[in-house]
Amino acid sequence: MRILLIEDESKTLQSIKQGLEENGWAVNTAADGLQGLKLARQSTYDVIVSDITMPGLNGLELCRQLREEGSSTPILLLTALNHTDDKVTGFDAGADDYLAKPFEFKELQARIKALARRPSVPFKIENVLRFHDLEQDLEAKTVRRAGKDIMLTPREFSLLEFFLRHPGKVLSKTEIAEKVWDVDFDTGTNVIEVYVNYLRNKVDKGFNQKLIHTHFGQGYVLKI
Repeated sequence: MRILLIEDESKTLQSIKQGLEENGWAVNTAADGLQGLKLARQSTYDVIVSDITMPGLNGLELCRQLREEGSSTPILLLTALNHTDDKVTGFDAGADDYLAKPFEFKELQARIKALARRPSVPFKIENVLRFHDLEQDLEAKTVRRAGKDIMLTPREFSLLEFFLRHPGKVLSKTEIAEKVWDVDFDTGTNVIEVYVNYLRNKVDKGFNQKLIHTHFGQGYVLKI
């Protein structure tokens, strides 16, 4: 497995690099975001691990640029910040996972393995998903309800797709975290609630018929 590690703290960079190489993984390193972006463009990696706070180009901007260029390489962001808003910003930038410092190396290793196992091209049963008067075009990346265009962030778009693929089913926060974020659910965070509320405000606000419902203590469901 090939990993691109981007970290501006030299001791942290060398420590993580050594641990990953001891697991038999090939590791390329960059000491700042601009160098990391250059390496990401030049070669193919199974996973990119990047710090957020870096000189030149921070991890969020690096993530955004790679996604805008069409890169689907899984990206794991590392940061000393651990607030819900920071995580939301990271996911909106296109990150696949988020690990707060300090962390156990075995957790980092597990997260990388989980990301590397993901299919590089997600399987899609159909290009357009529909429920009631809601329509999502997976290729055009558009969402409409009753003919009205709805603008979603990439993470909101993925969350809506998960709902549309399971209409009528109560989806737990754990399921949503694992399928939409590809991470183990952390009971200490309210990221799921935040995003469901974001999506509900865009999909249901202004319409008499609400589609996203809360089942208290169980999760959320898309239904009429």
